[in-house]
Amino acid sequence: MTPSAILESALYVTDLSAAEEFYVGVLGLDLLGKVDGRHLFFRCGPGVLLVFDAQATRIPPAPGARLPVPPHGAVGEGHLCFAASADEIVGWKAHFEAKKIAIESEFEWPQGGRSLYIRDPSGNSIEFAEPRIWGL
Repeated sequence: MTPSAILESALYVTDLSAAEEFYVGVLGLDLLGKVDGRHLFFRCGPGVLLVFDAQATRIPPAPGARLPVPPHGAVGEGHLCFAASADEIVGWKAHFEAKKIAIESEFEWPQGGRSLYIRDPSGNSIEFAEPRIWGL
């Protein structure tokens, strides 16, 4: 057995309001679901980005909970990479510059393909990269 795809990816944040403003207002993702003080769920292509309050997800579900999701979480800055064509990376760079969002790094990989890095409001490393960096 081998998984066929990644359905969800998760990031952990310290400020859900700032995260919502960033992922909707800056990145243009569609908000799928929201529970105040706990999480935001966003559609991204065929997958879903889960953004959790890092402390809230560490609380185990109550006995007999309808959705007994095990506790999880992370401390510190995470990383997520969005697929982007070379032309889209140029567009994202201009978009971030117009929004006064610092470009942390931008470079060409030795095997080919470009990457552009920024930070979300909680310090997570957000990358935009050509899929060919992975031979895709």
